[in-house]
Amino acid sequence: MENQKFNPVVWFEIYVDDMERATKFYETVLNIKLEQMSDPSDESMQMKAFPGDMKNHGTSGTLVKMEGGKVGGTDVIIYFGCEDCAVEESRVKAVGGKICKPKMPIGEYGFCSIVTDTEGNTIGLHSMK
Repeated sequence: MENQKFNPVVWFEIYVDDMERATKFYETVLNIKLEQMSDPSDESMQMKAFPGDMKNHGTSGTLVKMEGGKVGGTDVIIYFGCEDCAVEESRVKAVGGKICKPKMPIGEYGFCSIVTDTEGNTIGLHSMK
């Protein structure tokens, strides 16, 4: 991969306490459909996958509910790409999230919003307009 541009992030997991509530939050705010990923016979872990294309270095990940999974961490913020982050931001409160920092310019890098999901996880929304 030398001299090639690629996304070094290949996977992420967002730990949740309430899978149904968290799924509704992300599906509503991002206007996407999460897919069941976990093994239905293994009740110790639930996973719902975000759309993505890992074969072409398109990052994807899951919501995860499992024993011992720490919820509500803010050590790392994952940014979700948007056409205009103000649109996704406008959906946050209606599904139980909080807006930490409303849409703000970040110079030549576009705009971002920082929000908290229903589980206490801090995430970012990013757009160029």
